[in-house]
Amino acid sequence: MKKKIVALLVSAVMTLSLLACGGGKETSGDSGDDSSKGQELTVWCWDAFNVDAMKKAGEIYTAKNPDVKINVVETVSADIQTLVQTYAMSNNLDALPDIFLMDDQVFAKYLQNYPEVFAELTNSGIPFSDFASAKVANSVRDGKNYGVPYDSNTVIACYRTDYLSEAGYTIKDLTDITWDQFITIGEDVLAKTGMPMLTNVQGEPDLLNMILQSAGISVFDEKGNISLVNNDGLVEAMNVYMELVEKGILQEQTDWSGYQGSINNGNVVGTINGSWICATIMSTDQAEQEGNWAVTNMPKLNDYPGATNYSAQGGSTWAIASSCDNYDLAVDFFKETWASSTEFYDSILTSLGAIATYLPAASSDAYNEVSAYFGNEAIYSKIVSFGGKIPTINKGIYWSEEKEALGVALANVMSGKLDLETAIKEAQSTVEFNIGM
Repeated sequence: MKKKIVALLVSAVMTLSLLACGGGKETSGDSGDDSSKGQELTVWCWDAFNVDAMKKAGEIYTAKNPDVKINVVETVSADIQTLVQTYAMSNNLDALPDIFLMDDQVFAKYLQNYPEVFAELTNSGIPFSDFASAKVANSVRDGKNYGVPYDSNTVIACYRTDYLSEAGYTIKDLTDITWDQFITIGEDVLAKTGMPMLTNVQGEPDLLNMILQSAGISVFDEKGNISLVNNDGLVEAMNVYMELVEKGILQEQTDWSGYQGSINNGNVVGTINGSWICATIMSTDQAEQEGNWAVTNMPKLNDYPGATNYSAQGGSTWAIASSCDNYDLAVDFFKETWASSTEFYDSILTSLGAIATYLPAASSDAYNEVSAYFGNEAIYSKIVSFGGKIPTINKGIYWSEEKEALGVALANVMSGKLDLETAIKEAQSTVEFNIGM
C-alpha cells in the first residue's frame, strides 16, 4: 500500500517538478563543463518577494565569488511541501534542490517526519545567536539546528493615530499595556468614533495564537501531544478574544480580502499581526492614511505569569537539503549573506520591504531610517528589537490541526452552540483523531 501511495504522489507532482524547472539540481539549463556545475546552488522558494530577496543575496555573494552561480526557481509553498514529502517517501532525495524555503508553521512537522531531508547546521559556523531565538526555535530538533531564519514574523500592533487622537488617545496609551487596559480603551474609542480597534478573519485563530505565544503558553505538552483540556492559559486567552468580539472592539471579516479591505478602506483603527502586515497597510491608495499610522507592541495577557507584549506570526526559514552536493558552498553562501550582511538586509528592506529577524540589522542605517507613512518613526529598528523579546514555546508539529480545531472551538462558543469547556474538549478530541492518537 505504501508503494502505491508513493507512486501516486510521484505521479501527481510530475507537473510540479517540471514547473520548478525540472526539480533538483538540474534546473540551470547549462551544459558543458561539469566543474562549473560544481559551483552552482539551486534554490526553491515561492512568491516574487522571496525570489527577489534570494536573487539579491546571490548577487552579493557572486560579486565576491564570480565562479559561483545561484539558480533561484519560483516554487509554490504547498508544492515544496508536497515534493519534500514525495521525494522523502520515494527515497529520491537527489531530486531536491540544494536549498529550499519552508513555512515556519510546518517546518517542525516536516523535520520530525522526514529528518533525512534536512542537513544539520549546528556546527556550521552560522551564528544562530544573532537571530531572534523564538524564530530559530522553529527549525531546531533535539537541540540541533536545521534551518537559517529568513523574514521577520515579529508581531506588531498598528494603529491609526488620527482616529486615536479623535478619541483623546496617543500611541503611548497603547504601548506596554494589558488586554484589560486595551479593552477599556477600545470601548471608549468605539463609543467616540464608531470605529472598532481591530480586525480579524472570522474562524481564524491567528490572534488567539499570538496571545498564547506572547504569554509563553503552548497547546502542546513536552512530548508534543496536544494539550488543550485543563490549559488555564488557553481559557484566559480565548476569553479575551471573545470579549473583544462581543464588545465590538474586534470586527471579524469573512475572508482575507475583507480583512485587507477593512484596513485599507479606513474602517478600523488598526490591526495586530506579523510585521509583514506593513506592506498591506501601505498598499492603500488613500493618501490621507500616509503619516497617520504608528507601530507599537501588542497587549499582554494581563497578570498571567510570564506574559509579555511580544509574539510571532507567520514567516519562513531556509533549509539546506541533506542531498546537497555542495554543502560547504551552501553554508558559506549563508554565512556571507543571510547570516552576516547588514548590507544585504538593508538592500532587501529598501527595495522589497523585507524585514529581518537578524538582530544586528537593527543598528544599520537603513533600519534606522524614519518612515513617513508611520509618523516619521524608525519602525524597522523597533520591529527587530521586538523580535529579540518573543517567548519561545513548544509549537509541536501539528500546528495546522491545532489551528483548525481552535478556530472551530471559537466559532462554536461565540455562536452559542457550545460552552467553552465543551468546545475545548471537542477540539482536543478532533486533533487527537486527526493525528491518529
